[in-house]
Amino acid sequence: MNRTRSGGPAGANLGAVRSHNTALVLGLLRAAGEEGISRLELAERTGLTPQAVSKITARLREEGLAAEAGRRASTGGKPRTVLRLVPEAGHAVGVHLDRDELRAVLVDLDGTVVGERRAELDLGAGADAVLGMVTRMVEGLVTDGLGTGGGDGAAGSGGGNGGTGPGGGNGGAGSDGGNGGAGSGGDSRLGLDGGYERAGSGGGNGGAGSGGGEGGVGSGGAAAARTLLGVGVALPGPLDHARGVLHRVTGFPDWDGFPLRDALVSRLGVPVVVDKDTNAAALGLSVAGEGGSFAYLHLGTGLGAGLVIGGSVHRGARTGAGEFGHQVIQLDGPLCECGNRGCVEVLCLAAVARGEAGTAARVLGVGAGNLAGLLDIDLVLLGGRTVAAAPETFVRGVGEVLGARARREGTPGGTVPVRLAPGGDRVVAEGAAQLLLGPLFGRADG
Repeated sequence: MNRTRSGGPAGANLGAVRSHNTALVLGLLRAAGEEGISRLELAERTGLTPQAVSKITARLREEGLAAEAGRRASTGGKPRTVLRLVPEAGHAVGVHLDRDELRAVLVDLDGTVVGERRAELDLGAGADAVLGMVTRMVEGLVTDGLGTGGGDGAAGSGGGNGGTGPGGGNGGAGSDGGNGGAGSGGDSRLGLDGGYERAGSGGGNGGAGSGGGEGGVGSGGAAAARTLLGVGVALPGPLDHARGVLHRVTGFPDWDGFPLRDALVSRLGVPVVVDKDTNAAALGLSVAGEGGSFAYLHLGTGLGAGLVIGGSVHRGARTGAGEFGHQVIQLDGPLCECGNRGCVEVLCLAAVARGEAGTAARVLGVGAGNLAGLLDIDLVLLGGRTVAAAPETFVRGVGEVLGARARREGTPGGTVPVRLAPGGDRVVAEGAAQLLLGPLFGRADG
């Protein structure tokens, strides 16, 4: 939320430090929960001076991100004021864009889901159709969840009628006539423009000021729309996470090279982050408390892995890590849509199509065993709709293969544990929201 000012290298560095320190404080406020944490404790845990902590927390309180949570007895002197995070002060949308389904969640700063939508989707319908559907779902979710509809704007001295948005009211007429700034009815954008300056799609603009500029937002949408930090989108890889550009999604070559992030920014007018579905899920699981190094294996319409190594999501030098489904384990196996033969993905999905979930689980276990042997991870988590259809079968089958491998190799500490990932069918969408929230709380891998 803090922006680096373009005043030369010194100013840029100072802004980056301020942002980093603010993220440290916000992260501790979130971890403290409703009980809160004192400024002295914040200073001790961050290594910042008490003066620096006081300035940061004062700014957070002004922005509505932190609030007092009472007082705590002190070992000496007056009781300490305790601060807490205000979860409703910020929101993010997480979108899971799958081959045949679209799911979106609206979460607050704590990651609590406060709104959800789901619809069937055909990823092969073309970019315009898919992006239109994503845009409508996000706008509807934000409008419903944050109450950004309607409201009349105040008149400006040189203004006129404010432009109306999809749910907005008219701005009051100005004394000199003339039309106010255009509302969002013309381009269907949420309209934050990355700077939290304008209302979302539900609020009509107020009358323009005397200089002809855009007026204030409608009273029904201003404050709520400004709590939206942006949209995280997760979908099958491979893709370029840094630039938000897709590579060839297996079975949908027309998406190869498509600049998804920039296309959605243009439509929504808010910050957008794009990542693989498995990376997003892994990030969300790590934020929710899964520690150490683990692999999240997602078997749905395809198969992929999200890797957390040493507490951070591992994307690789070219953001291509985790293309787990296309490791070849049978040289003369069936042809996969990626062009190889005998990939774990094609073998798993073929077994599922035959109704042989046990066989699919053992194939998945072979791939998981290769991964565990290569990375020496602590845990394997399973998710995705195919796993959800037979959870016990997959957990048992993958666990048996890993157990047999550990016994053969005499692995110290025994087998790598296998269990279902928490979060169910929302794990990817919730993780996608953390792509926006993570950096706010000091998660550099967000």
